[in-house]
Amino acid sequence: MIKSKFSDWTRADLEDTFALNQVWDHAVLQQWLDQANTSVIETMEQQWVNNLHQTLIVHVDDWNELELSEYFLGPILTLVNFNTQDFSIFADRELTGIIGDYELTGKPDAMVAKGLRRPKTPYFCFHEYKRENEPKGEPVSQVLVAMLVAQELNGHTMPIYGLYVAGKLWHFLILQGKEYCLSNAYVATRNEHLNDIVKILKALKQIISEMVT
Repeated sequence: MIKSKFSDWTRADLEDTFALNQVWDHAVLQQWLDQANTSVIETMEQQWVNNLHQTLIVHVDDWNELELSEYFLGPILTLVNFNTQDFSIFADRELTGIIGDYELTGKPDAMVAKGLRRPKTPYFCFHEYKRENEPKGEPVSQVLVAMLVAQELNGHTMPIYGLYVAGKLWHFLILQGKEYCLSNAYVATRNEHLNDIVKILKALKQIISEMVT
């Protein structure tokens, strides 16, 4: 058994080792984005989103990773509220799975998983990079390897959803079987894109609710 950390992997290595294939159009991703069009941002929520938007515009180029997480990403995820009776959101929790000859271990910045006090079955993985060009590696590879482990823990019974944030850019993605697909970038400093981001996360909450029930 070969033990490795999430941070050891590049996207090219993941594709070669686990026969992953990137596609540029996928029904599951499109259904997720389409469902977001029916999500509603209430008046009080919109005021909160607008305040966060203004704060982001002023500070995003100067914040470090912790500041971006504390003052923008966290409040957005809190607004959507992924804590329910059936699943919860967890941060910096260890995720481990065995895929073929590899034992993969890491700590996603956040994941939505079945469980109250500890994550059990993960459905969504999130990874944050402060800068668009991160010198330590590719943002997508870190969330993709976490999604691979989540897929294994789910017994390959459902699509796995993901998100990575690089500075002001947000990319949503899905993994189903050996195929993965990324959305176009949503630029959080653009007001209409930030509203779309919130609606996509609201749609995700509904999708997970339907999956677990």
